[in-house]
Formats: sequence, structure tokens, C-alpha cells
Amino acid sequence: MSRFVQDLSKAMSQDGASQFQEVILQELELSVKKELEKILTTATSHEFEHTKKDLDGFRKLFHRFLQEKGPSVDWGKIQRPPEDSIQPYEKIKARGLPDNISSVLNKLVVVKLNGGLGTSMGCKGPKSLIGVRNENTFLDLTVQQIEHLNKTYNTDVPLVLMNSFNTDEDTKKILQKYNHCRVKIYTFNQSRYPRINKESLLPIAKDVSYSGENTEAWYPPGHGDIYASFYNSGLLDTFIEEGKEYIFVSNIDNLGATVDLYILNHLMNPPNGKRCEFVMEVTNKTRADVKGGTLTQYEGKLRLVEIAQVPKAHVDEFKSVSKFKIFNTNNLWISLGAVKRLQEQNAIDMEIIVNPKTLDGGLNVIQLETAVGAAIKSFENSLGINVPRSRFLPVKTTSDLLLVMSNLYSLNAGSLTMSEKREFPTVPLVKLGSSFTKVQDYLRRFESIPDMLELDHLTVSGDVTFGKNVSLKGTVIIIANHGDRIDIPPGAVLENKIVSGNLRILDH
Repeated sequence: MSRFVQDLSKAMSQDGASQFQEVILQELELSVKKELEKILTTATSHEFEHTKKDLDGFRKLFHRFLQEKGPSVDWGKIQRPPEDSIQPYEKIKARGLPDNISSVLNKLVVVKLNGGLGTSMGCKGPKSLIGVRNENTFLDLTVQQIEHLNKTYNTDVPLVLMNSFNTDEDTKKILQKYNHCRVKIYTFNQSRYPRINKESLLPIAKDVSYSGENTEAWYPPGHGDIYASFYNSGLLDTFIEEGKEYIFVSNIDNLGATVDLYILNHLMNPPNGKRCEFVMEVTNKTRADVKGGTLTQYEGKLRLVEIAQVPKAHVDEFKSVSKFKIFNTNNLWISLGAVKRLQEQNAIDMEIIVNPKTLDGGLNVIQLETAVGAAIKSFENSLGINVPRSRFLPVKTTSDLLLVMSNLYSLNAGSLTMSEKREFPTVPLVKLGSSFTKVQDYLRRFESIPDMLELDHLTVSGDVTFGKNVSLKGTVIIIANHGDRIDIPPGAVLENKIVSGNLRILDH
């Protein structure tokens, strides 16, 4: 009789289910520990140190995953945040800027989350290398923005990229092109954690490699990993020694996330003399944002609540635009000293996101992740700032790409701003169908980007192409049924039109 079975029968005879479960969990943790040790033995001396850190981090996360029971929030304790805990941006901007804005800027480090691939848009390699405007990539625009700041104010604001093992090599190759720019660029890698089998909960990786058969065995564990990885990279200490005080963290695909001098000044020179350790930029929800995480008051602290944490019975309430009016843009301003303190106390608490995936071969796996904004409750004197929608301009799909490539925006020193020629400040709703999902297909279907200054809503479905100099106004719906094709002719002006059926214009 194995020791495992003896332990089980003993637990069963003693105190029933809870001890039985405890024994199972202990055995499982032991099995996972053994598997991770086996994987570590395959590391070369060069890989050993960082692989050990990664696997230790995963073990801590896995231990927490086994301990947590049920939804991570008690819905009854969720309250609206107090009025003064979310400040309107206008109030912060109204304070103006001090004369010494350069010395304030010199306390800042810009960190961009650069771990994602462009696969959802049909592109190979890092998403940050997709061309978004006049052949400039997300990364080009970011470097241009910071270089403009450094030249304008004669400062030394560095750019730090948090890469993943998926994006690191390609990103580093491209960084050489910025050698002569006035921006110091640093990179560090987020952790590499093993995916676990959904049934056995054991890692599916057999060794440390992540090529060939092992490609799908590993994953980057979400942007909540920034605190530990930034600390472990040594960069955190380097910047503190250089006198830097805050990081501005945002997703590299959010083209609205530029350095805001008013928010930075509010952090460095707070009106009440008490500095915030963590500022989250939030913005008002629209119908399109009902799934975004929201800031709440929970047990006396600001807390980010994501849709995945909400008990099923309350999901509709969570999505309501009237009760929870704001959502997290993931533009965050965080004190470097506070990150160091909390990291060394092991006191950064982020809820675990359990992300189920099905691999190409059909195997069901789980990856355990955390989100950077969830740590807000661990910091002192946190604050939400309700910013204009223009600071949230993410490019997740080709529909978003169409907006940022169009004449709705003008580009200046890497920053996109809404064109003054647009009479109302809202962004049109654009829904491009599946024929446009991949960037290369999308580019092929537009001979030039249409004039969209007066557009409210565009829906396109099926095999549709656009000629040069098309103008779209009001609500435009274009639907080519299966087997049909619609070519919108060059120079066409579509205003409040529905186009369906078949429209081919052939040269003769």
C-alpha cells in the first residue's frame, strides 16, 4: 500500500473531507515541486539562475492558487469609491505646471508593457513592431514621444521595455535603429512560467527549452509580473540610485498613453503634501467597455475588480454603466521606492487570474496570471484620476487600426491627437468583419484610408474593398453576402447608407 493511499485512508477515517483535501493538496504540491526540480536539472549554467527564479515564482503562485477558495471578492463588501479617491483630471490640470518641470521630469522612468505578439492581428513577432501610422510602429511612436520630451525640456527620461520570451529577441534586434535617438532604452524580461495540465495540474514541460515540442509549454504570466521581474533585473535599484522616483507604466499598444506633465506634477508636488504611491488612470465607461476592470472601495482601500472575479449572479450589475461608471486604462504611475519596499516585504498582493487554454494538439491547460493594476490595494495613499478618453486609445484589432490611421487623428512628435476638424469629440464605432482581421488583408482591402471626419458608425461584413479617396459619413453599413463582392468605387461619398448585395466596377 503506497504512503499516499495510507495518508488518504487515515485522513478519511479521521476528520472527513477537509483533511482529505489537505492531504491531496500537499501531495499535489510535492509532485509539482519534483517536476519543477526535474525541469531545472536540464538548464545550462547560463540559464540556471534566472530559470530558478522563474520556477520559484511559479511555485509561490501555484501554492496560492491551491489555497484560494471561491471568488476572490465578497460582493457584499464592494462599495463605490469615496468622492476624493478618484479625482477629475481637470482639477489636476487646473493646478498648472511649476517652473522647474524639467527637474520633475528627471524623476520619471517610462515603462512599456511589450510582452505581446501580434498574432490576434495575423502578424508574426512582437505586436509593438506593427506599423500603425505613416509606417511608424508602436515602438517608433513611443521613442519619438520620449525623445521629444527630452529635447524640449533638456531632460533624461529613459524608456524601459518589459519584454517576454516571445518578444525579447526580435525587439532587441530592432533597438539598434534608435542608437542615435536622445532616449536611453533598457529592457528586462518578464518571467517564463510553465503551463499546467488542466486535469493533473502538473507542468507539461519536460525541460527548460521553449522551442520545438516545448513551444507551447511556457507562457508569460501577465503584466502583474512586472514588480518581481523589474526588481530581479536590477533596474529598479539602478534607477533609485540615479534619483528616479516614479515609473509610468502602460500598454505599448495604447497610443493615448503619453507622459502627462500635470499628473506627474501632482505626484511630485501633492497639494496636501502627502505623496501617492500609486495612481491609476481611469476613464468613463461606454457601452463598448462593459468588461473593463473597475475601481471600487473594498475593506477601506481602493481595489481593482475585474470581471473574472465577479460572482456569476452579479456580472450584469458589474457591467452596468450607471453603477460602475469608470474602468481602468492600465496607465499607472507607481512609486519606485514603494515597489522596492513591498517587493522586499513580499507584500504585493494580486488576485490570481486562471486563464484556461486549449493547445494546438487539443490538450487543455491552465496558465496562472496576475494583473499589474490589482496591486493598487497594497500601496499607501492610492488615487484614481478620471482622465479624458483620449488617454485610452488601444489598438487591439484592425478596426482600431483603421481609426488611428485615418484623418480623425493628426500625428505630432509621436503623439496622436483628435483632429480639430472633427466637430464632436467622440470616436466613431467601427466594426470590420472577419475578412479584415489580419493586417495584410485589411491593408489590401483599402487602396487608401477613407475620410472619416464625419463618421459615426461603420460596419463592414464580407468580401468588401475600398477604392481611393472614399468618404464615409454618418452611419454606413456595407454587407456583402456569401459569394458576393462589393467594391466601393474611388471617390465615392457614402452618407447614412446601407450597401448590400453585389457591386463590382470593372475596368474595360
